[in-house]
Amino acid sequence: MIACEYLVKDFEPKSLRNPTLARYPGKLTPLPSGLATGHGVGQLPPPIHDYNRRVTLGDALNLAIQSLTAAGVPSPRLNAELLLMFTLTSDRAHLYGHPERELTKEEQRRYSETLAQRSTGIPAQYITGHQEFWGMDLIVTPAVLIPRPETEHVVEQVVARVKGEGKLGVRAAVSAAALRIVDVGTGSGCIALALAKELPEAEIHATDISAHALEIARANAARHQLDHRIHFHQSDLLSGVEEAPFDFVVSNPPYVGESEEDQVQLEVRKFEPRAAVFAGPTGTEVIARLIPQAYQKLKPGGWLVMEISGTISTRVRELLSDGKNVEITEDLQGIARVAAAERP
Repeated sequence: MIACEYLVKDFEPKSLRNPTLARYPGKLTPLPSGLATGHGVGQLPPPIHDYNRRVTLGDALNLAIQSLTAAGVPSPRLNAELLLMFTLTSDRAHLYGHPERELTKEEQRRYSETLAQRSTGIPAQYITGHQEFWGMDLIVTPAVLIPRPETEHVVEQVVARVKGEGKLGVRAAVSAAALRIVDVGTGSGCIALALAKELPEAEIHATDISAHALEIARANAARHQLDHRIHFHQSDLLSGVEEAPFDFVVSNPPYVGESEEDQVQLEVRKFEPRAAVFAGPTGTEVIARLIPQAYQKLKPGGWLVMEISGTISTRVRELLSDGKNVEITEDLQGIARVAAAERP
């Protein structure tokens, strides 16, 4: 569900797994003082544009960092850079290679507007309409959860099981060409697209209860020329999917409890789709519904792989207890992040 960050377009794909870049607080990451409750957020920064003087690129960037810092925005430099690159349609090299370049009045105005939006808590990805995941530039809107680097661990776990890589040492019982995979609650389509990219012979299905989310997922699939590879279904979890059995059921379900709401970053609570973040009072309600459906739809020897949080890992292990070879793996910060189980 949650756990990702602002990553700019010109980062190398492998940098998505660099923990030093994961500065965007996930669902339950401790927040800086004031941010959890919203204090210090929502203060509009002073405008960058000043029609009475020249504003260079270097000046604009420095002023933006100061104003975002004052507004309590996390990672102010990264956000200032990202929004300036978006405004100028440029890359980071241009920002730092031409600090003397003057912004036009229109560029100053547009940059000020994006900074004002970001200072009210609107995620940068919703302002720019883009987020990178698995080396792919994806379209995002408030209809979908913003893809996050931690979710890449779900993709890695599936690929490792198919290819028998690493310590997992588990190879699917069928060839990659015969694999059938379903991504439940696909949102932007990030997991389905990443798996289609990594497993070009596999048959990929993706479900979501939201018609608006499926529009975004389809647009992303078409954008990356994967629309012929992924079959989309509007469905509540797996209830409307008749194409079973599958080798893998994969999901990044809602897994935050309503009781933990005050621990979730303000901009996530306020702007990202609530149904994609909160599962119910405890955070395991959706997972508890998904597990029996997944076991029913999987082939013998098939796997359920889903993203979780450390807060619910013990309960998830209990819910998976009817399955075989239950595994909980951690992310780069040592937090329980992926739960996997073989069909009983």
